[in-house]
Amino acid sequence: MPGSKKWFFLVSAVLLSWLTYLLAPVLTPFLISLLLAYLGDPLVDRLERLRISRTGSVVIVFIGMLFLAGAAILVLLPAMQAQFVILVHNIPAAIDWLQQWLLPKVSSILDIEGVSLDVASVKDTLLGHWQEMGSLAKILMAHIGRSGQLIIGWVTYLLLIPVVTFYLLRDWDLLVKNAHDLLPRRIEQLVVKLAREIDAVLAEFLRGQLSVMAALGTFYVVGLWLVGLELAFIVGVLAGIVSFVPYLGVIVGVVLAGLAALVQFHDMTHVLMVAAVFGVGQLAEGMILSPLLVGDRIGLHPVAVIFAVMAGGQLFGFLGVLLALPVAAVIVVLLRHSKREYQLSGLYRADDEQLESGNAE
Repeated sequence: MPGSKKWFFLVSAVLLSWLTYLLAPVLTPFLISLLLAYLGDPLVDRLERLRISRTGSVVIVFIGMLFLAGAAILVLLPAMQAQFVILVHNIPAAIDWLQQWLLPKVSSILDIEGVSLDVASVKDTLLGHWQEMGSLAKILMAHIGRSGQLIIGWVTYLLLIPVVTFYLLRDWDLLVKNAHDLLPRRIEQLVVKLAREIDAVLAEFLRGQLSVMAALGTFYVVGLWLVGLELAFIVGVLAGIVSFVPYLGVIVGVVLAGLAALVQFHDMTHVLMVAAVFGVGQLAEGMILSPLLVGDRIGLHPVAVIFAVMAGGQLFGFLGVLLALPVAAVIVVLLRHSKREYQLSGLYRADDEQLESGNAE
């Protein structure tokens, strides 16, 4: 590739990254819509194969998405509110348990004296902060009520995502075809090959990982409920959601559920039962769920996933978190292609030939 073209592509990549950084708040709803359309397009294609028109197929899939989103909101919000009420009501009992059981245990294990807690003062402080938080919430709501621009922005986002998703679903094949027609003929076959590999990686990871997250969240909720944990729903759902980062769901779940079990039951037996729930869930994910639902062809190492999510969040915020795994998948495919090209190059083969001639001598 000539030097001028290399500089052109380099400058274009830098400008694109800079624009993405500047436009991150605006791009977020479009990226969410793109993700939803990408996940829904295979279902639309299947309905089309049943001789349903493209528009009719899109309407069916779109209504299904809206139904799932509405059902999730109707189920999750009241459940989360109830769990939050339980959490608030358990705070005084948690403080009493901390003073009467945990601190004496820590003092005896560490052989130190004077570890104590002013329970009344802590309770008063917490109650005062809860009152302050209530006042802050009222002030914030009043500010939001006065800020018409902020309300318009949120409403626009909520309305924009389904509208953009619908049109992307309807025109997905056309958009792909138009992008394909614009490719230079000299690199058309290579780009199509790489695009198919990237699509395979993204499809397996996104659709499979969402299924794994749902399965793990359901398993954690049911398991913790059988243990008797009052906060089973909120802890299980949270652990399932963050499980897209390797091992994070288990760590978050064991820590939160373990603390909740200690506060609620005041013994180690239930803590061990909680650990057993997450241990079984981790084994099921590694041995059954991930191989079955995600597959082994992805090639995204757990460390690469963790780094990609953290780097994306640091650089672009929530938009970066959404972009992290797709970009990582693209990089993995490009690295595979680069490795194949290197192994077929004269540089690699020359090294092999020199090594073989040296061994022959």
